[in-house]
Amino acid sequence: MQVSATRKIVILGTGGTIAGQGSAHGGGVGYQPGQIDVAQLLQPIVEHCLSERFVFEAEQVAQLDSKDMDITTWQQLAQACSKWLDQADVAGVVITHGTDTLEETAWFLQCVLQPVKPVVMTCAMRPATALSADGPANLRDAVICAADGVAGVWVTAAGEVHGAQWLRKVHPYRVHAFSSGAQGPVAWVEEGDVRWLQRASAALVLPELAAAVWERDAKQWPWVELVTSTAAARPAAVDALVVAGVQGLVVAGTGNGSIHQALQQALQRATAQGVMVWRTTRCEQGQIVLADGEQDAAVTPLSPVKARISLMLALLQN
Repeated sequence: MQVSATRKIVILGTGGTIAGQGSAHGGGVGYQPGQIDVAQLLQPIVEHCLSERFVFEAEQVAQLDSKDMDITTWQQLAQACSKWLDQADVAGVVITHGTDTLEETAWFLQCVLQPVKPVVMTCAMRPATALSADGPANLRDAVICAADGVAGVWVTAAGEVHGAQWLRKVHPYRVHAFSSGAQGPVAWVEEGDVRWLQRASAALVLPELAAAVWERDAKQWPWVELVTSTAAARPAAVDALVVAGVQGLVVAGTGNGSIHQALQQALQRATAQGVMVWRTTRCEQGQIVLADGEQDAAVTPLSPVKARISLMLALLQN
């Protein structure tokens, strides 16, 4: 007698290119993202993927282009994840998402959920109507990764699995658009199996956040902006942000986190007025390395966009 599957994998849809539709010629640009319901995306996958072990449920959380991602949608997504992950029969959650802000949402979810089950995000660089759409294979790989049971927030794309902390989008068009820099992928999905290289990296040591903090009304979230140090940098933008009421600044410094002297003076004025300032590097790989004995609480190893999220969450708790 065949025993029916009792464990569940939940797929949450937020839109993006993976749910996009374009013109009849099947191109990879000039399409409208967020047009296809997540249940429709899932249908051809579940028939051939783990159906003997799991049942699948789909929920549409949002339907947007991820360039327009906002705090309210982040909160709705986190709440949906939390609801499903708390259910004993749910093995993991898969999220379909646009590529543009995928790395930011992944880091937000890792920070606020710190899940003890897998939360696997996936995406596409080509719309569903493209001649060689990459979304179906990415979604299949995400389901396989969720079924594998390793806790954490992961991203599957182009056969690779990346952790939330190091992932970056590094190309605007190619299917192989994501990288974790020198760290590399944590795993690959190959012929229906996940081959992990860095299982230990699943657990990140992060400050605990009460749900009441990250569920606070989006209008009450602190205002944090990014500032980039460049040649011929001018301080006026920082001064204007302070006058306008910014509460936090993340500075993407040159090289090993160095900051133009004119910009540095403006940042010192901002700090004196109570603005929290964090410092990282604009370099795509690596992180700031301090000299022996040097300590700087403002330095963060995160990329600028992820540091912005973490600073917002830190200020929420003050």
